[in-house]
Amino acid sequence: MPEVLLDVQDLETQFRTSDGIVYAVNGVSFHLQEGETLGIVGESGCGKSVTMLSLLRLIPSPPGKIANGKALFLGQDLLTISDEAVRQIRGGQISMIFQDPMTSFNPVLTIGRQVSEPLEIHLGMSHKEALNRVVELLDLVGIPNAQDRINDYPHQFSGGMRQRVMIAMALSCNPQILIADEPTTALDVTIQAQIVELVKRLRDEVGMSVIWITHDLGIIAGLADRVAVMYGGYIIEEAPVKELYSHPQHPYTIGLLGSLPRLDRKQHHRLTSIDGLPPVLYEKPHYCPFAPRCKFAVEKCRKENPSLEKYDTSHYLACWVDTETGSER
Repeated sequence: MPEVLLDVQDLETQFRTSDGIVYAVNGVSFHLQEGETLGIVGESGCGKSVTMLSLLRLIPSPPGKIANGKALFLGQDLLTISDEAVRQIRGGQISMIFQDPMTSFNPVLTIGRQVSEPLEIHLGMSHKEALNRVVELLDLVGIPNAQDRINDYPHQFSGGMRQRVMIAMALSCNPQILIADEPTTALDVTIQAQIVELVKRLRDEVGMSVIWITHDLGIIAGLADRVAVMYGGYIIEEAPVKELYSHPQHPYTIGLLGSLPRLDRKQHHRLTSIDGLPPVLYEKPHYCPFAPRCKFAVEKCRKENPSLEKYDTSHYLACWVDTETGSER
C-alpha cells in the first residue's frame, strides 16, 4: 500500500472584503499517496487554487485567513508549523507551477538567477554549481541551447518556453509533491500537449506525486489516477478517473462531462450546458451550493448541505438525490 504523503482535513479559507467575508474554501478534505496523480477540477472561482495556496501558506493575510483545518505532510501540519519550517518545505519538498507563465517570473532577473535560487537555498549549492544544474534542468524540459539562454530575461522566452522554465524551477530540488495550477491555460493546444507529456514523463522518471488543478476534463482523463470535483468551495465528488468518467453521480459532474465533445460516441449528440451562475460565497451555504442550478434538486437539497460520503468502494459523493432514479438517497 503506497504511503500517504499529504492528508488534508476540513480546510477552510476566508477572505475579508469591503462587501463582507468571502467563504472561498469550506471544509475540503482529501489525501495524496506516494507516486499518485490527483486531478482537482471545477469551474473558475470554485476554490481549487485557493486550496493549494492555503496548503503552502501563500494566502495574503490580510485579507485572507485560514480559518480551520489540518494539512499533514509526513507527520507535520503545514498550517501550524513555523514560517521558517514551511519555507524549507515550500520549493524543496513541495513545489508549485503557477497558473500564468507570463507573470510568474521577475522581469528584471535572468532566468538562470531565478531557477538557481531554490538550489542555493534548499540544497546549499554554490552559485556555479547551481548554474550548471540549471543548464541540466533546462535541457531536461526541452529548452534548446540551454547554456546560452541562462542569461536571458523572461521577456525573451515565448509563453510555452516560460512554462517549461517554470516546470524546471519546480523540479529543481526533486520535490516529493508537484502542484500544477492550470499550467496549460494560456498556451495553445500543441504546446498544451507537450507540457502534459513532459510532466507525465518527469513524474515517471522522478517518482513524485502530482496534484493537477484544471477546468479541462480532457487533460485529466489521460493524466490522473484519481479526480476530485470542486464546486462552491467544497469537494462534491471524488473517484478513480475511469470510475468518475464512466459512472458520474453528482449532477454537476454529469453536466461537466456532458459538455465535453466525445469521439467514442457512435451517434451525433448535442453538448449540454449547465444553466445558471456559480454561487457568490458571501455566506457559507447551509444548503447544497449546486441546488439553484440543479434539475434533480428536491426540497432537502435547499435546506441541508450533504457531506462527502462513501458511495462505492473508492467513490465518494455529496448529493441527496439518486440521479439515475430521481429519488432521494
